[in-house]
Amino acid sequence: MKLSVAIQMDHVSTIDIDGDSTFVLGLEAEKRGYAVWHYTPADLVFRDRKVMARAQPMKLRREKGNHFTLGSPEMLDLSTIDVILLRQDPPFDMSYITTTHLLEHIHPKTLVVNDPASVRNAPEKLFVTHFDNVMPPTLITADARALREFRDEHQDIILKPLFGNGGAGVFRVRPDDENFASLLEMFSQRSREPVIAQRYLPEVRKGDKRIILIDGKAVGAIDRVPAAGEARSNMHVGGKAVKASLTKRDVELCEIIGPELAKRGLIFVGIDVIGDYLTEINVTSPTGLQQINRFDGVSLEAQIWDRIEIRYQETRGSKA
Repeated sequence: MKLSVAIQMDHVSTIDIDGDSTFVLGLEAEKRGYAVWHYTPADLVFRDRKVMARAQPMKLRREKGNHFTLGSPEMLDLSTIDVILLRQDPPFDMSYITTTHLLEHIHPKTLVVNDPASVRNAPEKLFVTHFDNVMPPTLITADARALREFRDEHQDIILKPLFGNGGAGVFRVRPDDENFASLLEMFSQRSREPVIAQRYLPEVRKGDKRIILIDGKAVGAIDRVPAAGEARSNMHVGGKAVKASLTKRDVELCEIIGPELAKRGLIFVGIDVIGDYLTEINVTSPTGLQQINRFDGVSLEAQIWDRIEIRYQETRGSKA
């Protein structure tokens, strides 16, 4: 199958070729002979009910400092493209949400992965609230009194922005922490959005597990172990990736959420599990492919494209 593929992403010059999942998805697309185009969210154009992008043909290679070549930009009618990968990183703000509205005009005639409406309706920290018996004790609110009561009940808690990403703005608040009031003031002053509070899970010292699901099926996992003195396990703040396998509880969690992911057209998803609890469902720009590939000797990007090809054929058949 020869597909035309456009990747909506942060500029290719900014990516880490040793860790970025979009990079290996692009390499695999080229390996299959697909025509690959690159554009950023700022390159999107909606005019006269057409969704277009000022896009450039892209070639990738695993050479540090010389990992891409971009051709001359063209105004590309995205309805003529077979597949679009929606892969820019959060924040999940109004700019991000606007791109999902625009891409919804052409999906599924042009297959957008992940489904833009489902991405918009499944923010990482909110989507998980729709499933029973998966989350740690959790509070979502902008009400300071409710947050204080939650802290009094659970003592040791995590506070984080509801639409944050990459570990930014995540705080562990212990029972004797005198900065709690100041943190609440800071959150309220920076945004009108609620914050999310969760009971601190000491199991995080053993690792915050990232599990990759393809079309609702678990295919691999890594543990991200926080650095000494750090509550966050994100790898760009010092967390270390280590080999992991799926526990019985991990499999149970995936079986609970998997059918809904597939139903919503969320083909490439990364979930975060600490101990027995699911903390986030990442649908916007999940990562972890390269780390799992190295530990398990697999090619998850190939599995993702296999599934995309099947879904593409299904959408063509539905219009026949």
